[in-house]
Amino acid sequence: MTQQTLDYYAQNASAFANSTLHIDMGEFYNAFLPHLPSAEGCPNGLKPHILDAGCGSGRDALYFKNLGYKVTAIDACAELAEIASFHLEQPVYVKTFRQINDQNQYDGIWCCASLLHVVHRELPDRFTKLANALKSNGVLYVSFKYGEGERDINDRHYTNLTEESLKALIDAEPQLTLEKTWQSEDQRPERKGEIWLNGLIRKQTR
Repeated sequence: MTQQTLDYYAQNASAFANSTLHIDMGEFYNAFLPHLPSAEGCPNGLKPHILDAGCGSGRDALYFKNLGYKVTAIDACAELAEIASFHLEQPVYVKTFRQINDQNQYDGIWCCASLLHVVHRELPDRFTKLANALKSNGVLYVSFKYGEGERDINDRHYTNLTEESLKALIDAEPQLTLEKTWQSEDQRPERKGEIWLNGLIRKQTR
């Protein structure tokens, strides 16, 4: 994430969190969660573990937590991490994708509209870090604005991807396999017509 992007979120954390907190993400949860072990009936120490990487307001992490999953949440922006921690009633760590050094830790990793702020040349390294953090057969969800190239809009840097460019990135990381991609429309009424690329990626079983 560029410093300009981080500064934007620091200065607009409350407004951003409020604008995204109540978006209906059911379509995307339903695509991701069936690929994880069930949380029902598991003792606390054995509950499937999800990392929400770039958690923003904490909306998605809270949903997963309420379903019984063990959830770790991180965000690069300290101000957003504080807001998310309030909603989650647990610590949210101030951490960038570059700082993820976990090994075989998570059953699932959720990167909803977060990796898109990583400059394209750094994405291969970030996918390797995410692959290392996943358990064998773990699942990664990602979403990017649909399109080609990089651009700066309203003080934020975006890397846009298509099905082909996402596949090229995943094919370059031998631990990962791209299982599914699909396009969706932005869920915010004022962003109707904006298209997103979604991907489900699995870590190879060893």
